Amino acid sequence: MTEPLTDPVVAPDNEASGQADIATLAPPDGMAATVADVPVQHEVTHPVPAEASTDDLEPPTPEAQAEPEAESAPARPLIEPLPAPPDTRIMVVANQKGGVGKTTTTVNIAAALAMGGLSVLVIDLDPQGNASTALGVEHSTGTRGTYEVLLDGDAIEDLVVVSQEAPNLRVLPATVDLAAAEVELVSVVAREGRLNKALRTYLKDHPADYVFFDCPPSLGLLTLNALVAANEILIPIQCEYYALEGVSQLMQTINLVKGELNDELDLSTVLLTMFDARTKLAAQVVDEVRAHFTEQTLPMVIPRSVRISEAPSYGQTVLTYQPESTGAESYLAAAREIARRGAKENS
Repeated sequence: MTEPLTDPVVAPDNEASGQADIATLAPPDGMAATVADVPVQHEVTHPVPAEASTDDLEPPTPEAQAEPEAESAPARPLIEPLPAPPDTRIMVVANQKGGVGKTTTTVNIAAALAMGGLSVLVIDLDPQGNASTALGVEHSTGTRGTYEVLLDGDAIEDLVVVSQEAPNLRVLPATVDLAAAEVELVSVVAREGRLNKALRTYLKDHPADYVFFDCPPSLGLLTLNALVAANEILIPIQCEYYALEGVSQLMQTINLVKGELNDELDLSTVLLTMFDARTKLAAQVVDEVRAHFTEQTLPMVIPRSVRISEAPSYGQTVLTYQPESTGAESYLAAAREIARRGAKENS
């Protein structure tokens, strides 16, 4: 049993200013990290004060809906320079369970790092192309991108697009064609290493500080290609019931890939998402995750937020859509911590 949280994690927004305080959650003392036998049942034992609320859970106003132009171009937040890692950090953002904030985490962390002056590449491996949408990159039928790299052997450098979020943020877009790639790759020689080969070729002439793979919510050949090409894994975990379901299977896949195809692969980061401080269960899930991934879990959580959900519909991350929102501040804090750990651990 873990120690209860002592304070609400997310303070209510000030409606007049749009500002909100972000409190971090310190890991409980004396807990060892494990990656096996992750429980999926959560006993609710930690009360959270009822007055604590998440970031702007109210629906958008009619004025905001009627005037998307006014919402779509806010002033960009001022980001202090972030430390660069000595070597490229190649991170898979994966979770077999859908709806955990995987794509949202990919695009917002990538954008925050780029705004901090780092060179970032996002490779969209999800046929839905949601990461491409959120980063303002065209991915309609006929757009060349990840499919052509995997199946036709096209060079990444010929297909990447600069995102409107930052000039040093590049995106390899995904289209619906990727849905067929799972089947088409089955008969391809060395199918699990095609993306790795293409990425290494690209990085020789186009060095980057960070590469992020946004994977589909499955453990098929698209995700396998990302796991072979990466050296780190970032798992977003939703602060809700059954949140840990599927993590055990993902860990088994990671261990298989590490043993057979990529011995550099390591689970480096866990990020808690969709935290609702008004629910008792959210606090319990936080404790469960920290107990099993003590070293990997970031000290901040991402709140459940309407602003985070709205941003992609404008082709933006929450960092540009609502830079003063709690969601934006939380993702900025997470990006700072990821950059700090990368610079420290690899120095």
